[in-house]
Amino acid sequence: MTDDRAPEGSAPPAPEDPAPTEPQTPAPPARVEPVVVPRWIQLVALTLGLLALWALAQAAGVVLLVFLIAAVIALVLNPLVKLFQRWHLPHGLAVVAVYLSFFVVLAAGAGLLANPVADQVQGLQRDFPELVSSANRSLVELQAWLNERGIDVKVSEPGQTALQTLQTNVLKGSGDVVSFTQDLLARLIQTGFAVILIMVISIYMLVYAPRIGDLVRSAMPPGDGSPEDDFPLRAQKAVFNYVRGQLLFSLIMGASAGLALWIFGLVGIFPEGQRYALFFGVFFGVMELVPYVGPVLGALPPIIVALFNDPLTALWVVLLFVALQQLEGHVVAPQVFGQALRINPLLVIFALLVGGELYGIVGAFVALPLAAVARETVVYLRRHLVLEPWGTPSAATVAGGANAGARATDRAPPGAPGRHCSECGAPGDPEDAHCRSCGAALRPVEVAG
Repeated sequence: MTDDRAPEGSAPPAPEDPAPTEPQTPAPPARVEPVVVPRWIQLVALTLGLLALWALAQAAGVVLLVFLIAAVIALVLNPLVKLFQRWHLPHGLAVVAVYLSFFVVLAAGAGLLANPVADQVQGLQRDFPELVSSANRSLVELQAWLNERGIDVKVSEPGQTALQTLQTNVLKGSGDVVSFTQDLLARLIQTGFAVILIMVISIYMLVYAPRIGDLVRSAMPPGDGSPEDDFPLRAQKAVFNYVRGQLLFSLIMGASAGLALWIFGLVGIFPEGQRYALFFGVFFGVMELVPYVGPVLGALPPIIVALFNDPLTALWVVLLFVALQQLEGHVVAPQVFGQALRINPLLVIFALLVGGELYGIVGAFVALPLAAVARETVVYLRRHLVLEPWGTPSAATVAGGANAGARATDRAPPGAPGRHCSECGAPGDPEDAHCRSCGAALRPVEVAG
């Protein structure tokens, strides 16, 4: 018999090389279990959250609004930053490139529209004396009509044109006008500083966007790892879709208004509409970006010009814009914003009213993008959070769960394991740890063969 043991002091034999193995296919991603929030945490968090939001809205004021606007701008521009990064630009240079591109595109668009719009504005200035004369004749006729019926309203004094009479009446309150002008100048200066501050904050948000995204992911329940289930990306996509829809909506409505006024001028209803169609259409499209009062402000220039020409013409122009508003509310807006926002119209109105009540027109302007983010937050949390139920389930719930469990058991093959809720008896998937109906723990059940 030979001794296979190695002599003392000698090195152990080298292990044999393992046989080469075939490459393994990657395992599918593990299922992410929802986080169960206990009842007492729900109550405390809800109370503290509401109190904190109320205190923040009351104390922060304009500061909160500035940061909200900057956050919306950063969410809109961040996809463009990622696009530049795909061209192997560093993150900081990509942010600079996005802002430079934005200003270049804005300047190019203004340059393309500047000459045609300026020509139409100059034409309107040349025609203004004739429009004033027509307005004077119309107001004199209106004064004669009022005098015949004994209505004591003065729109035209003897020896003065009608517009001079109106000018005299307006100048009686010149002190209020001067005070209003001074307040307006102060507000314009404050707005200029606020715009600069918003740009600076949005740049910082874009620079630190990866860190902000990681912070948000750490605060939210984990997703499944796919881009479709990543909360920061979902919020960013929601805001980007809203802004894209709003710009498309303004373009459609501005083009529709310009085309309709051009047709009115072509058929002779409103001759000035054909000459100034581009100016009126661009102005109406820009005003559509302003919530509430935007459509009304956009319709004022053509209505005023038509009123200078003939009251009947002004009536036709008013009816035209009423028809455009109906088209906007029933056809264009549902089609454009249906996919962009995916929010119930009542919630859209509620968001606009709350934003307008808190911060005026600017608050209403940012209300819808924030509502889109709120919707994505609710959808994400409903997918990844299970709230522990309040109280005990009712008898109908227990009976319904038991019946559902019995039906699932009848459908299951013999010997197949199942999982059922220990509270309401509802069936669950084999991968679930908690009931999707009430949030209680699931218990395994072995179905007999």
